[in-house]
Amino acid sequence: MFIHTETTPNPATLKFLPGKPVLEEGTLDIRDLKSAARSPLAQALFDIEGVTGVFYGTDFVTVTKSDNTDWQGLKPAVLGTIMEHFTSGAPLLAPNDAGDGAETDEFFSPDDIEIVDTIKDLIETRVRPAVAADGGDITFKGFRDGTVYLAMKGSCQGCPSSTATLKHGIQNLLQHFVPEVHAVEQI
Repeated sequence: MFIHTETTPNPATLKFLPGKPVLEEGTLDIRDLKSAARSPLAQALFDIEGVTGVFYGTDFVTVTKSDNTDWQGLKPAVLGTIMEHFTSGAPLLAPNDAGDGAETDEFFSPDDIEIVDTIKDLIETRVRPAVAADGGDITFKGFRDGTVYLAMKGSCQGCPSSTATLKHGIQNLLQHFVPEVHAVEQI
């Protein structure tokens, strides 16, 4: 088995592509050892000193390291752990756990449903594919008083260029297609 790796805009995160499906639907962002109990692979990755986050997409795993750890020493252990997991045939998630699935904790006025639907469509078709290519995900959380609220996950969370992505990329795109959008903020 060959696992391809890619750098991401976040120097603390690497994207690992095992060449097999990872998560059938949605994404799963695991930020601590307690949450890692949801996944045998995440538990094994958190057992590696220096791993601080694991994120699953449909065909990739991103791993985030601590600031005082370098990839040169960490990458071989992460590759070995991911390879061992996928060659073993073990499940990605613990029984009865289906990942994040659809998130429903959104906020917006019922009067803004048409605007929100347009915003969500733009995020789904134009933003999420580009963000996934960098090992992350972005989801709509809310719309209030002209401000769109988004959650960034995976390699996007804590990325030095995430503010530029939000303000110059996503905000400009949304303002172009939805004049009611005045700002974009990260939750």
